[in-house]
Amino acid sequence: MAASANEAKTESQQLRRVLTRFDLVLYGLVIVTPTAAYPVFGIVQQASNGHAALAYLAAMVAMLFTAASYGKMAAAYPAAGSTYTYARNALHEGVGFLAGWSMMLDYVLVPLLSAVYVSITAARIFPSIPYPVWAFLFAAFVTITNVRGIHVTVRANQIMMALMSVSALSFVGFAVSYLAGSSGVSALIEPRAIFNAETFAVGPLMLGVGIATLSYLGFDAVSTLAEESRHPEKDIRFATVAVCILQTLLCFLIVYLAAIVWPFGKPFGNAETAILDISQLIGGRTLFGFTTFVLLVAGVASSLTSQAGAARLLYGMGRDGLLPKRLFGYIHPRYATPSRSILLMGALSFFGALIAGFQLLVELVNFGAFVGFILVNLSVIRHYYLRLGQRSGRHFWTNLIFPASGTIVSTYVWLNLSANAKLVGFAWLGIGLVYLLLLTKAFRQPTRSLELP
Repeated sequence: MAASANEAKTESQQLRRVLTRFDLVLYGLVIVTPTAAYPVFGIVQQASNGHAALAYLAAMVAMLFTAASYGKMAAAYPAAGSTYTYARNALHEGVGFLAGWSMMLDYVLVPLLSAVYVSITAARIFPSIPYPVWAFLFAAFVTITNVRGIHVTVRANQIMMALMSVSALSFVGFAVSYLAGSSGVSALIEPRAIFNAETFAVGPLMLGVGIATLSYLGFDAVSTLAEESRHPEKDIRFATVAVCILQTLLCFLIVYLAAIVWPFGKPFGNAETAILDISQLIGGRTLFGFTTFVLLVAGVASSLTSQAGAARLLYGMGRDGLLPKRLFGYIHPRYATPSRSILLMGALSFFGALIAGFQLLVELVNFGAFVGFILVNLSVIRHYYLRLGQRSGRHFWTNLIFPASGTIVSTYVWLNLSANAKLVGFAWLGIGLVYLLLLTKAFRQPTRSLELP
């Protein structure tokens, strides 16, 4: 009887495999957001000398290599923990810890960044309500939604995904109508909006690609739901690649039309809000207001899904004893969610929003992500090409050339981050290394034997 009770308790404290392939794709699209091109279009357009659309196509190629690597590693290790789990098993236990530690920076910052952005915007629209109140309400809503279970998160995602999709399609529709009405249908075909020989240069294009990859960050969070997916061996890979392709189609269409409506050389009032100026031009105050509202919705959606992914990364590390198991390895008996990790993330979002600067958060968001991308690509080479010896035919490409290409591209973008981002990012890695040295007694004790309470 006692054994049966213990088995039942163990089963109730596990993540439940309830997510379909559609749920995973939806989750990934919500976290990257269909409107991700809105806030960066003007910046990418300027940085790339008018080649924002081409920059997104190039960014897609770069991200697809890494997306395929996440899918392959999810098939090999269909467990929560994502990057941490893959690097831990394929490379080294210590590398896995540092991978998870690095990705924590990314996962923690995305919901925090969203909390700051949404709270600032809401406080400006409703100045009678103080900024800290908005920060608390935002953090509380996201946290409670995630604690109540992944099904609740999925339902909230569906609502917000619908709003963001309507916004993206409305922008495309208004842009097509504006161009066709003013210059005829032929105005919709403008090759120079993709490639202009007069302004093209490789350096500016690659700078634009680096910025455009911001619109893809977060797709890897799909892999954190491996233990809640019905068929993780197949569905995680399908979802990560599908998210990258669908995201590119949406972003490319938006920036291509925006580049025709607002040709390169015509100055922006503010590059960061260029899409709002274009929205007002093609759709008046109605589209302008709706676009502004959807940007707030996108912030909530991104924070909701990022927090869910971060909590499951912490859960994976807590369950393995690398973080205190009593806090991070706990699963709520009713909701089957890592509730204590989620509550911690909610508290960090609230208090961080009170003290963190928005600009530094933006600069730091890429650091942890690209460390993870590099290690996951290397994990594919180590696990499939070297350990399993799958090297002939198509395996030569999928197990070596593709992940090696993903490693090179990710390293290039990572090394070209701002000095402030690299300074704080490497400091965070240094703290993680010191923590790991203490845990393992200078690597004399293997991490697999650790059992923190």
